[in-house]
Amino acid sequence: MLSLPVVKVGSVPVDGTQPLFILGPCVIESEEFIWDVAEKLGAIANSLRLKWVFKASYDKANRSAISSYRGLGVEKGCRILAEIGAKLGVPVTTDVHSPEEAKIAAEHVDLLQIPAFLSRQTDLILTAGETGRAVNVKKGQFMAPWDVKNIAEKLATVGCENFLFTERGTTFGYQNLVTDMRSLYWMRELGYRVIFDATHSVQRPGGLGTTTGGDGKLAPVLARAAVAAGCDGVFMETHPNPAKALSDGPNQVPMSDIAQVVEKLRRIHSLVTEDS
Repeated sequence: MLSLPVVKVGSVPVDGTQPLFILGPCVIESEEFIWDVAEKLGAIANSLRLKWVFKASYDKANRSAISSYRGLGVEKGCRILAEIGAKLGVPVTTDVHSPEEAKIAAEHVDLLQIPAFLSRQTDLILTAGETGRAVNVKKGQFMAPWDVKNIAEKLATVGCENFLFTERGTTFGYQNLVTDMRSLYWMRELGYRVIFDATHSVQRPGGLGTTTGGDGKLAPVLARAAVAAGCDGVFMETHPNPAKALSDGPNQVPMSDIAQVVEKLRRIHSLVTEDS
């Protein structure tokens, strides 16, 4: 049996006994919006007794077009996330884009997310690791699974042992991604806890010209495959009305479907791990 470290995200241990669910909308569209989504997800999570983390971005820095909505900014966004975490009693996470942002976010959130496009940015990785917060690095669309070992070594140089890697698909030609489920196995074989990003794995980057397209209806399909293949959790963006989302709408799972989706994933995880 493979022995993997326990990663602590706030008070939540990622230890393989139950899948971790990282859930939330792509971006903070407004303060009222994010509180509404968080409270509804919190009710779902409590009813199902999920092990979960709430996610939302304060800034979408890598938008396709200059006219695209980005968010509320690091100071206001992180303050809101901290308040949500405190009220709901749930760890919170957000993506950071620079060493300066990592320092600010670390004062408010439990898990610092490194975007896939920035997964080789050494200064960002080192600063995130130095904050003392748990770190979730999304494997770049251009990276092989075994390349994450170099990222782990960067984190180790600053004493960070509390980290996760997230698989989110690999570039396949123009404006398309594919997910190699072997990646989950190989990264775990290296000794790392691995999350599967179901919604970004179905993106079609820049597929709508000035915005990213995607196949959101396939996100639960890939998530089921990933949990069956063996992973420690699932990252899944969700929105009350994906068609009206200000970012990544085509990829997000409707909130009305979330309870059914995560419950099915949890049952699959139980079947996969019951004899391990």
